[in-house]
Amino acid sequence: MSNRKKPNKLKEKETEWQERIVQVRRVTKVVKGGKKLSFRAVLIIGNEKGQVGVGVGKASDVIGAVKKAVSDSKKHLIHVPITKNNSISHIITGQSGAAKVLIRPSAPGSGVIAGGSVRTILELAGIRNILAKQLGSNNPLNNARATTNALTALRTFSKVLEDRESIGNNGFVL
Repeated sequence: MSNRKKPNKLKEKETEWQERIVQVRRVTKVVKGGKKLSFRAVLIIGNEKGQVGVGVGKASDVIGAVKKAVSDSKKHLIHVPITKNNSISHIITGQSGAAKVLIRPSAPGSGVIAGGSVRTILELAGIRNILAKQLGSNNPLNNARATTNALTALRTFSKVLEDRESIGNNGFVL
């Protein structure tokens, strides 16, 4: 009987993750005999409970590229601190390459106001009330990485309090 319960729990853990393909692009490489055709897939995975990851996979077929992107996104998972009203604690910017993303908290009920891969990441992270703006590049991969860069730099009020308490009277970190 215990053997039957374990696969069900594994299936539940696997099904809580959502995958969204942001981009599938056909790429070519010039080799000695001509051109070699392959595919690049950019995929975002999240559980809508504060965990999200961006992955890239390249293969000779689309299915192989998507599988590689899934495993890559699971390797690059980040944890996002979400407030009680399903937003973030403060305004933050993130950067990756030429892409820059500005993210700011929003009032309850306003929804996710963002575009492209930034919107996908915020939705899969479980954030419901937020404003975001892509600045600079329109590259979906760089915008996704800039968003994850910003979300990793988020600090909660309790974390700021801990950091302030660890600094002594003379300004040195204990």
